[in-house]
Amino acid sequence: MSKDEAIVRFEEVTFEYGHKKPILHEVNFSIRRGTKTTIMGQNGAGKSTMFGLITGAIKAESGIINVVNGISIATSRQVIPRTELDLTVREFFEKCFSKKIYDIDPRIDAVLEVVHLNAPHDRIVRSFSGGQQARLLLASALIQNPDLLLLDEPTNNLDKAGIEHLTKFLIDYKKTCIVISHEADFLNAFTNGVLYLDVFTQKVEQYAGNYLDVVEQITARVEKENRKNAQLAKEIQENKDKANFFANKGGQMRLVAKRMREKAEELEDEKVDIRKEDKAIRSFVIPSQPDLVGDILHISAFKTIKNHKAVERKTKIILRRNQHLLLKGPNGIGKSTLLESIAKGTVKGVEKSGAILPGVRVGYYRQDFSTLNFDDTVYESLMSVMDKQFEETMRATAAGFLITGDIIHTKIGNLSEGQKGLVAFARLVLQRPGLLILDEPTNHINFRHIPVIAEALNKYEGAMILVSHVPEFVSKIRIDEILDLEK
Repeated sequence: MSKDEAIVRFEEVTFEYGHKKPILHEVNFSIRRGTKTTIMGQNGAGKSTMFGLITGAIKAESGIINVVNGISIATSRQVIPRTELDLTVREFFEKCFSKKIYDIDPRIDAVLEVVHLNAPHDRIVRSFSGGQQARLLLASALIQNPDLLLLDEPTNNLDKAGIEHLTKFLIDYKKTCIVISHEADFLNAFTNGVLYLDVFTQKVEQYAGNYLDVVEQITARVEKENRKNAQLAKEIQENKDKANFFANKGGQMRLVAKRMREKAEELEDEKVDIRKEDKAIRSFVIPSQPDLVGDILHISAFKTIKNHKAVERKTKIILRRNQHLLLKGPNGIGKSTLLESIAKGTVKGVEKSGAILPGVRVGYYRQDFSTLNFDDTVYESLMSVMDKQFEETMRATAAGFLITGDIIHTKIGNLSEGQKGLVAFARLVLQRPGLLILDEPTNHINFRHIPVIAEALNKYEGAMILVSHVPEFVSKIRIDEILDLEK
């Protein structure tokens, strides 16, 4: 089998979710054996759908998808299904194979080493933190050592050490790999081609080169198209003005006017479809709950996990209005658990770890979106957090987060992970919280939106606690205090 052989080929492939949601339209591309390819595109454009088409989990309306006969494919999913949370680590990995594997334990150890996770094989999956579960998902794809590895947002929830381990693994990986991710430096380390999915034309463009080269090529092309359009618009206007001038002269001049109008129409046809695609969300403000006075939050103790054991630690942190706290520490040390117990403090009376001033509205962005009801439509979800339910205000806010058209009547559970993230931010704006708790708020979010989100958090005037493993994101946000759970 030659190295240059196409392992996957799409020919004129069309796919839509219902007649109202076209995803791909007559798409052509091929993936060569041994290459490492990135899929780029806006949230909700259909990047994860392309994985479903490659694996055969979903079927195209028309066109041909050729996957080389007999190759093994493994996908690292974005979330662990609820049905698998009560399995042991060993059972979770056994489910990756269609037949019984007799030497599974050494294989599990080897793959957990790659994802930088130390875990007993009889531990229950549910007991792991979000970041550790992300590593298990990744390991469940890697353990299969497939001919074609499909990775969907593999760096979400991974700390710096985790991303470094994964990057090294992918650089050394000899087989074919396709990755969906928004982490530019990570992608640039191993990518040698990009598939760019345009959410508006539903076409896929194929580019060769490393990730940053391709982003540059796309940006240059967009600028060139915009310049060409501006020039054409000027010529079209000149022709229309002349046509009107000659038409008023009457007689022979009307023919000249007609020719001018035809020329203007020809120029219209030459215009390139502008990429509405390259849109970031609008700048936004998360208003803070007014009239809060005094200490909003006291944190007096927290638990950290060391060698699979919980250790209680004392601290004294007081957050008032306009104070931002960063929680630091590696995956699995207990950051999300601490956030959760602080958030619950409003419900269950005062818990040891954090006491919140009564009457404070808490805006809680969870990395698994479990604060959202997946059966609600986006419309219901956004209206439910508003004090005064003005539909106009809700729709205007939603539009700023690119939530328009049919999306507003879609169930939360049917949105892409990136769209769920944008809905979660729109809810925070409408909720006007006094305390903002954010657990990995850049996961799944398109890289274009991240600076806009950082700016909004930087300016937030209530009390805020942030967990994030993305240093360039954190560097754009004012941090007043740091609690490092490891120290």
